[in-house]
Amino acid sequence: MNDNRSAWLILITNLPGQNQTLRMRVWRALKAAGAGLLRDGVYVLPQTAASRKIFEEQAREIRTVAGGAHILPFESDSTEQRIAFVELFDRTADYQELNTRLDAFKKSLAKLTELDARRALAALARDLAATAATDFFPGKSQGQVQSALADAEAALNSRFSPNEPRPAHRKIPRRDLKDFRGRTWATRQRMWIDRVCSAWLIRRFIDPKAKFVWLKHVQDKPKRALGFDFDGAEFSHVDSKVTFEVLLTSFGLESDIGLARLGALVHVLDVGGIPVPEAAGFAAIVSGARALQADDDGLLEQVSPVLDSLYRAYTSSENEGSAK
Repeated sequence: MNDNRSAWLILITNLPGQNQTLRMRVWRALKAAGAGLLRDGVYVLPQTAASRKIFEEQAREIRTVAGGAHILPFESDSTEQRIAFVELFDRTADYQELNTRLDAFKKSLAKLTELDARRALAALARDLAATAATDFFPGKSQGQVQSALADAEAALNSRFSPNEPRPAHRKIPRRDLKDFRGRTWATRQRMWIDRVCSAWLIRRFIDPKAKFVWLKHVQDKPKRALGFDFDGAEFSHVDSKVTFEVLLTSFGLESDIGLARLGALVHVLDVGGIPVPEAAGFAAIVSGARALQADDDGLLEQVSPVLDSLYRAYTSSENEGSAK
């Protein structure tokens, strides 16, 4: 969001008195969008293309019932007025409430099952994303809660996915696909996001006849097996890249837009970063699959169609965007 504290949009609405259902629907939509309420039926947002779209959508709906709606852009030249308007968008209380919930989550983590813990954290992540989306003038509070969420994710993964690899600092060499056919690949058992997505990537794009060994102890890796996603493995975290992204770079797959978008999804779920809208839902699916499957072969089999579908959706949406 462009932090322009002088340019604003005002929406003035006039709804027929008896149409309480539409009145409530408009109010809820504008509240969810983060609009500030100046008085009954008068709303304000920072002046952006997104804000205008929000106001125009509600204006159209109001006019379908012969109501009145006017969108007025204006530049504020009053410091006092600008301060008053910005205060309408102060999300500090929302962030404080989220921080309290994150503290409670971390305290209760020892008593939760993995599925319940991941569901609870996914709900917190969704609520933080929704608050951040309407935080038009972000300050320190947003960063503090994002850090608290990352700490909570680290605590959860430490409990349910211990021994996560530490990033190496080296150049990622380019590999030739023909040298990695019909191989045995090994990673830690009880796979989570990066490992199960990397296993899917290996079998789908790198080594279609790959065999997998799920290790209880990484030191038990068969001598000729290719390790991934553990310290000392052939393919694991490098600098800011998670294992899935390292595999993309290693085999020249990073230019595939569908795989690149999947890489962003894996990255944010494994180590945090730029939010991906479907991340929480995908994490819930993998968490549920882990609870249902007795072993990692079953987990990979169940999650693979989900990844196939995501890959197709990411690729199709990119192609549709290019065609417009």
